[in-house]
Amino acid sequence: MLKTLLSQVKQYKAAALLTPLWTTAEVIMGVLIPYVTASLIDKGINAGSMPEVYKYGGLMLLMACFSTLFGILAARFAAYSSSGLAANLRMAMYENIQSFSFSDIDKYSTAGLVTRMTTDVSNIQNAFQMLLRTSFRAPLNMLFSLFMCFFINGRLSVVFLIAMLVLSTFLYLLIRRASKLFVQIFEKYDSLNGVIQENIDAIRVVKAYVREDHEMSKFDKAALSLYTLNVKAESLMALNHPVMNLVVYGCIISISWFGAHYIVGGTLTTGQLTSLFTYIMTVMTSLMMLSMIFVQLTQSAASGKRIADVIDEEPDMSDPEFILPIPKVEITHL
Repeated sequence: MLKTLLSQVKQYKAAALLTPLWTTAEVIMGVLIPYVTASLIDKGINAGSMPEVYKYGGLMLLMACFSTLFGILAARFAAYSSSGLAANLRMAMYENIQSFSFSDIDKYSTAGLVTRMTTDVSNIQNAFQMLLRTSFRAPLNMLFSLFMCFFINGRLSVVFLIAMLVLSTFLYLLIRRASKLFVQIFEKYDSLNGVIQENIDAIRVVKAYVREDHEMSKFDKAALSLYTLNVKAESLMALNHPVMNLVVYGCIISISWFGAHYIVGGTLTTGQLTSLFTYIMTVMTSLMMLSMIFVQLTQSAASGKRIADVIDEEPDMSDPEFILPIPKVEITHL
């Protein structure tokens, strides 16, 4: 499946490869800003030195500009390559569908093919863009932030590791449950599209036999089933934010408590403690982004398989390699 999907990147490979490079540069600039902020507070504000404030303030502004520029370039290349992949996938499916026999069409159903070329391709497009941007940015942000935390104060950074362990365990259990629901949701999309298409194609028959109420009942049943699954999946995913906030606030309280003791003891400065608070949010946000990536990839895996099945499908009937010439018939006028 993965080989079939990636083979459609084709002319957009360069843009796809440049996206992680610009994303890495963006992350490096962003992670260094809180460290410079610590120097701004300690050497500039607390020391009452305006030249140092201008110096580190200007450096932060320059780093922020570069980070923004790198982010814009990464987003542009990601959008270009993901949109191109979606266009190639639709074209590859459409070309193969043209060679399908009637039995192949019946195998997938018209509604199923339409869903694959619209909803499923859109999911793959979003997943590919997220794969190029977020799946690189989140781990790099988390790793670089953790490195900076241990560089500033190794003992205090143990709080980060404990928080990451708690949040990672919760996210794993959450994703494991939600991924099964997303697979079922796509199956319900096919059923709903099938009901809609059947009703529209046979609308004259429906009206002739006064079957509008029956068709409405079928649609309500399919829509209600899809609604129920969506509510379950979204309700599970909604737990991300409150649990993350709980862990983040726990980290802030813990680091504030231990950090105050280190500041009094002279082993930590106010600026360093401030930068640690910034890294807390970066690490926890990166973890939540990773959870969303796993959910998106799990959701898109079902779409990818459905798309690959259509592209790789071998038609039951094929045109003969050699076509016998049609004999010419001369028409004589009587």
